[in-house]
Amino acid sequence: MSGTTHEEDWVRYWRDPERPLEAMRAHFTRHVFHRHSHDAYSFAVTESGAQRFRCRGAEHTSSAGMVMAFNPDDPHDGRTAAELGFTYRIVHLHPSLVREVLADAAGGRERGLPLFDRPVRYAPVLARALLGLHHALVAGAGTLVREERLSSVVTALVREAATVRPRLRTAPAGGAAARRAKALLDEAWDRDLGADALARAAGCSRYALYRAFRAEYGMPPSDYQRLLRLRAARRLLATGTAPAEAATSCGFADQPHLTRWFTRVYGITPATYRRAAG
Repeated sequence: MSGTTHEEDWVRYWRDPERPLEAMRAHFTRHVFHRHSHDAYSFAVTESGAQRFRCRGAEHTSSAGMVMAFNPDDPHDGRTAAELGFTYRIVHLHPSLVREVLADAAGGRERGLPLFDRPVRYAPVLARALLGLHHALVAGAGTLVREERLSSVVTALVREAATVRPRLRTAPAGGAAARRAKALLDEAWDRDLGADALARAAGCSRYALYRAFRAEYGMPPSDYQRLLRLRAARRLLATGTAPAEAATSCGFADQPHLTRWFTRVYGITPATYRRAAG
Protein backbone atom coordinates (compact mmCIF):
# COMPACT_ATOMS: atom_id res chain seq x y z
CA MET A 1 0.00 0.00 0.00
CA SER A 2 1.23 3.51 -0.74
CA GLY A 3 0.22 6.86 0.70
CA THR A 4 0.51 10.54 -0.18
CA THR A 5 -0.59 13.72 1.55
CA HIS A 6 -1.30 17.25 0.33
CA GLU A 7 -2.11 19.76 3.09
CA GLU A 8 -5.52 18.67 4.45
CA ASP A 9 -5.83 15.91 1.86
CA TRP A 10 -4.57 12.34 2.29
CA VAL A 11 -4.76 9.11 0.31
CA ARG A 12 -4.09 5.44 1.08
CA TYR A 13 -4.00 3.10 -1.94
CA TRP A 14 -3.90 -0.71 -2.22
CA ARG A 15 -3.45 -2.89 -5.33
CA ASP A 16 -3.79 -6.67 -5.59
CA PRO A 17 -0.54 -7.98 -7.11
CA GLU A 18 -2.28 -10.89 -8.85
CA ARG A 19 -5.78 -9.73 -9.83
CA PRO A 20 -7.31 -6.58 -11.38
CA LEU A 21 -8.56 -5.32 -8.04
CA GLU A 22 -7.67 -2.02 -6.35
CA ALA A 23 -8.87 -0.10 -3.30
CA MET A 24 -8.43 3.41 -1.97
CA ARG A 25 -9.37 5.35 1.16
CA ALA A 26 -9.01 9.10 1.00
CA HIS A 27 -9.96 12.42 2.54
CA PHE A 28 -10.22 15.44 0.25
CA THR A 29 -10.88 19.05 1.11
CA ARG A 30 -8.96 20.91 -1.58
CA HIS A 31 -8.61 18.33 -4.34
CA VAL A 32 -10.91 18.54 -7.36
CA PHE A 33 -11.12 15.54 -9.71
CA HIS A 34 -10.90 16.41 -13.40
CA ARG A 35 -13.50 14.67 -15.52
CA HIS A 36 -12.30 11.11 -16.07
CA SER A 37 -13.40 7.48 -16.25
CA HIS A 38 -12.05 4.06 -15.29
CA ASP A 39 -11.74 0.82 -17.25
CA ALA A 40 -13.22 -0.91 -14.21
CA TYR A 41 -16.37 -0.91 -12.11
CA SER A 42 -15.92 1.54 -9.24
CA PHE A 43 -17.97 1.22 -6.06
CA ALA A 44 -17.54 3.64 -3.17
CA VAL A 45 -18.95 4.49 0.24
CA THR A 46 -18.80 8.02 1.62
CA GLU A 47 -17.77 7.76 5.26
CA SER A 48 -18.04 11.40 6.33
CA GLY A 49 -18.81 14.77 4.83
CA ALA A 50 -20.21 14.96 1.31
CA GLN A 51 -18.91 15.00 -2.24
CA ARG A 52 -20.52 16.35 -5.38
CA PHE A 53 -19.92 15.05 -8.88
CA ARG A 54 -21.35 15.24 -12.36
CA CYS A 55 -22.12 11.97 -14.14
CA ARG A 56 -24.44 11.09 -17.04
CA GLY A 57 -25.54 14.67 -17.56
CA ALA A 58 -26.62 15.42 -13.99
CA GLU A 59 -25.23 16.63 -10.67
CA HIS A 60 -25.17 14.15 -7.78
CA THR A 61 -24.23 14.40 -4.10
CA SER A 62 -23.05 11.51 -1.95
CA SER A 63 -23.21 12.14 1.79
CA ALA A 64 -22.16 9.91 4.68
CA GLY A 65 -23.41 6.34 4.31
CA MET A 66 -24.31 6.59 0.62
CA VAL A 67 -23.02 4.23 -2.08
CA MET A 68 -21.68 5.31 -5.47
CA ALA A 69 -21.64 2.95 -8.45
CA PHE A 70 -19.81 3.75 -11.69
CA ASN A 71 -19.85 1.49 -14.73
CA PRO A 72 -16.64 1.08 -16.73
CA ASP A 73 -16.00 4.16 -18.87
CA ASP A 74 -18.54 6.30 -16.96
CA PRO A 75 -17.15 9.87 -17.18
CA HIS A 76 -17.38 11.76 -13.88
CA ASP A 77 -15.62 14.45 -11.88
CA GLY A 78 -15.65 15.14 -8.13
CA ARG A 79 -15.20 17.77 -5.44
CA THR A 80 -16.15 18.40 -1.86
CA ALA A 81 -19.68 19.48 -0.98
CA ALA A 82 -18.88 20.13 2.70
CA GLU A 83 -16.66 22.71 4.36
CA LEU A 84 -14.58 20.05 6.12
CA GLY A 85 -14.28 17.88 3.02
CA PHE A 86 -15.21 14.23 2.69
CA THR A 87 -13.75 10.81 3.44
CA TYR A 88 -14.57 7.78 1.34
CA ARG A 89 -13.53 4.26 0.49
CA ILE A 90 -13.61 2.95 -3.08
CA VAL A 91 -12.86 -0.36 -4.79
CA HIS A 92 -12.15 -0.82 -8.50
CA LEU A 93 -13.11 -4.20 -9.99
CA HIS A 94 -12.14 -5.02 -13.57
CA PRO A 95 -15.04 -6.39 -15.65
CA SER A 96 -13.21 -9.71 -16.04
CA LEU A 97 -13.25 -10.15 -12.27
CA VAL A 98 -16.97 -9.31 -12.04
CA ARG A 99 -17.68 -11.72 -14.90
CA GLU A 100 -15.76 -14.47 -13.09
CA VAL A 101 -17.73 -14.00 -9.86
CA LEU A 102 -21.07 -13.94 -11.69
CA ALA A 103 -20.24 -17.04 -13.76
CA ASP A 104 -19.40 -18.90 -10.56
CA ALA A 105 -22.66 -17.73 -8.96
CA ALA A 106 -24.54 -19.03 -12.02
CA GLY A 107 -23.01 -22.50 -11.73
CA GLY A 108 -20.31 -21.93 -14.34
CA ARG A 109 -22.62 -20.48 -16.98
CA GLU A 110 -21.38 -17.32 -18.65
CA ARG A 111 -23.60 -14.32 -17.90
CA GLY A 112 -23.72 -10.76 -19.15
CA LEU A 113 -22.26 -7.93 -17.14
CA PRO A 114 -24.44 -5.73 -14.91
CA LEU A 115 -25.12 -2.06 -15.51
CA PHE A 116 -25.91 0.57 -12.90
CA ASP A 117 -28.10 3.50 -13.91
CA ARG A 118 -28.02 5.41 -10.60
CA PRO A 119 -24.55 6.73 -9.72
CA VAL A 120 -25.49 7.26 -6.07
CA ARG A 121 -28.01 5.75 -3.65
CA TYR A 122 -28.68 5.18 0.02
CA ALA A 123 -28.22 1.43 0.51
CA PRO A 124 -27.07 0.37 4.00
CA VAL A 125 -26.71 -3.32 3.11
CA LEU A 126 -24.46 -2.53 0.15
CA ALA A 127 -22.49 -0.01 2.19
CA ARG A 128 -21.73 -2.60 4.86
CA ALA A 129 -20.72 -5.18 2.25
CA LEU A 130 -18.41 -2.75 0.48
CA LEU A 131 -16.80 -1.59 3.72
CA GLY A 132 -16.29 -5.22 4.72
CA LEU A 133 -14.52 -5.96 1.44
CA HIS A 134 -12.42 -2.80 1.65
CA HIS A 135 -11.29 -3.59 5.20
CA ALA A 136 -10.38 -7.16 4.20
CA LEU A 137 -8.32 -5.95 1.24
CA VAL A 138 -6.28 -3.25 2.93
CA ALA A 139 -5.83 -5.16 6.19
CA GLY A 140 -4.31 -8.15 4.39
CA ALA A 141 -7.01 -10.61 5.42
CA GLY A 142 -6.63 -14.24 4.34
CA THR A 143 -7.39 -15.37 0.81
CA LEU A 144 -10.64 -17.06 1.80
CA VAL A 145 -11.96 -13.94 3.56
CA ARG A 146 -11.13 -11.68 0.60
CA GLU A 147 -12.74 -14.02 -1.92
CA GLU A 148 -15.90 -14.49 0.14
CA ARG A 149 -16.36 -10.76 0.61
CA LEU A 150 -15.67 -10.05 -3.05
CA SER A 151 -18.35 -12.55 -4.07
CA SER A 152 -20.79 -11.12 -1.52
CA VAL A 153 -20.25 -7.58 -2.79
CA VAL A 154 -20.69 -8.41 -6.47
CA THR A 155 -23.81 -10.54 -5.99
CA ALA A 156 -25.36 -7.99 -3.58
CA LEU A 157 -24.71 -5.16 -6.02
CA VAL A 158 -26.33 -7.10 -8.85
CA ARG A 159 -29.39 -7.98 -6.79
CA GLU A 160 -29.96 -4.60 -5.17
CA ALA A 161 -28.55 -1.94 -7.45
CA ALA A 162 -28.09 -3.15 -11.03
CA THR A 163 -30.50 -2.18 -13.81
CA VAL A 164 -29.31 -5.08 -15.96
CA ARG A 165 -29.24 -8.14 -13.67
CA PRO A 166 -27.57 -11.33 -14.88
CA ARG A 167 -29.34 -14.36 -13.39
CA LEU A 168 -27.58 -15.73 -10.32
CA ARG A 169 -29.71 -18.73 -9.51
CA THR A 170 -27.95 -22.04 -9.22
CA ALA A 171 -28.89 -25.34 -7.60
CA PRO A 172 -27.96 -25.58 -3.89
CA ALA A 173 -24.87 -27.63 -3.19
CA GLY A 174 -26.31 -29.40 -0.17
CA GLY A 175 -24.87 -30.70 3.07
CA ALA A 176 -22.58 -33.26 1.46
CA ALA A 177 -20.61 -30.55 -0.34
CA ALA A 178 -20.34 -28.52 2.86
CA ARG A 179 -19.03 -31.55 4.74
CA ARG A 180 -16.38 -32.21 2.10
CA ALA A 181 -15.19 -28.60 2.37
CA LYS A 182 -15.17 -28.83 6.16
CA ALA A 183 -13.02 -31.97 5.98
CA LEU A 184 -10.43 -30.09 3.92
CA LEU A 185 -10.46 -27.15 6.35
CA ASP A 186 -10.07 -29.53 9.30
CA GLU A 187 -7.07 -31.11 7.63
CA ALA A 188 -5.39 -27.98 6.28
CA TRP A 189 -6.52 -25.21 8.65
CA ASP A 190 -3.02 -23.68 8.72
CA ARG A 191 -2.80 -23.31 4.92
CA ASP A 192 -3.93 -20.21 3.03
CA LEU A 193 -6.71 -22.05 1.24
CA GLY A 194 -8.71 -20.14 -1.34
CA ALA A 195 -12.34 -20.49 -2.35
CA ASP A 196 -11.36 -22.37 -5.53
CA ALA A 197 -9.60 -25.12 -3.57
CA LEU A 198 -12.60 -25.56 -1.29
CA ALA A 199 -15.02 -25.58 -4.22
CA ARG A 200 -13.00 -28.28 -5.97
CA ALA A 201 -13.02 -30.40 -2.83
CA ALA A 202 -16.76 -29.86 -2.42
CA GLY A 203 -17.56 -30.51 -6.07
CA CYS A 204 -19.56 -27.33 -6.68
CA SER A 205 -19.17 -23.62 -7.40
CA ARG A 206 -17.72 -21.19 -4.87
CA TYR A 207 -21.05 -19.42 -4.59
CA ALA A 208 -23.02 -22.64 -4.01
CA LEU A 209 -20.49 -23.84 -1.44
CA TYR A 210 -20.66 -20.58 0.50
CA ARG A 211 -24.43 -20.85 0.81
CA ALA A 212 -24.35 -24.57 1.66
CA PHE A 213 -21.62 -24.13 4.29
CA ARG A 214 -23.53 -21.34 6.03
CA ALA A 215 -26.69 -23.44 6.01
CA GLU A 216 -24.89 -26.50 7.40
CA TYR A 217 -22.59 -24.89 9.99
CA GLY A 218 -24.03 -21.44 10.66
CA MET A 219 -20.97 -19.53 9.46
CA PRO A 220 -18.98 -18.99 6.25
CA PRO A 221 -15.90 -21.13 5.55
CA SER A 222 -13.54 -18.26 6.44
CA ASP A 223 -15.06 -17.94 9.93
CA TYR A 224 -14.70 -21.67 10.47
CA GLN A 225 -11.08 -21.56 9.30
CA ARG A 226 -10.37 -18.73 11.75
CA LEU A 227 -12.05 -20.68 14.54
CA LEU A 228 -9.79 -23.66 13.88
CA ARG A 229 -6.76 -21.38 14.03
CA LEU A 230 -7.95 -19.86 17.31
CA ARG A 231 -8.41 -23.31 18.80
CA ALA A 232 -4.88 -24.25 17.75
CA ALA A 233 -3.48 -21.04 19.23
CA ARG A 234 -5.38 -21.72 22.45
CA ARG A 235 -3.76 -25.15 22.71
CA LEU A 236 -0.30 -23.65 22.21
CA LEU A 237 -0.91 -20.90 24.75
CA ALA A 238 -1.98 -23.50 27.31
CA THR A 239 1.46 -25.09 27.01
CA GLY A 240 3.17 -21.75 27.67
CA THR A 241 3.88 -20.68 24.09
CA ALA A 242 4.29 -16.92 23.73
CA PRO A 243 1.39 -15.14 21.98
CA ALA A 244 3.63 -13.86 19.18
CA GLU A 245 4.86 -17.38 18.44
CA ALA A 246 1.34 -18.79 18.63
CA ALA A 247 0.15 -16.17 16.17
CA THR A 248 2.86 -17.02 13.65
CA SER A 249 2.36 -20.77 14.04
CA CYS A 250 -1.40 -20.62 13.61
CA GLY A 251 -1.79 -18.51 10.50
CA PHE A 252 -2.43 -15.05 11.98
CA ALA A 253 -0.76 -12.01 10.44
CA ASP A 254 0.85 -10.98 13.74
CA GLN A 255 0.24 -10.90 17.48
CA PRO A 256 -2.25 -7.98 17.37
CA HIS A 257 -4.27 -9.91 14.77
CA LEU A 258 -4.44 -12.94 17.08
CA THR A 259 -5.19 -10.76 20.10
CA ARG A 260 -8.04 -8.98 18.36
CA TRP A 261 -9.82 -12.19 17.33
CA PHE A 262 -8.97 -14.15 20.49
CA THR A 263 -10.55 -11.39 22.58
CA ARG A 264 -13.62 -11.19 20.34
CA VAL A 265 -14.23 -14.93 20.56
CA TYR A 266 -13.10 -15.81 24.09
CA GLY A 267 -13.45 -12.50 25.95
CA ILE A 268 -9.82 -12.45 27.18
CA THR A 269 -6.46 -11.71 25.60
CA PRO A 270 -4.04 -14.49 24.64
CA ALA A 271 -1.61 -13.24 27.31
CA THR A 272 -4.27 -13.50 30.01
CA TYR A 273 -5.20 -17.00 28.89
CA ARG A 274 -1.54 -18.05 28.84
CA ARG A 275 -0.98 -16.80 32.40
CA ALA A 276 -4.13 -18.54 33.64
CA ALA A 277 -3.05 -21.82 32.02
CA GLY A 278 0.21 -21.63 33.93
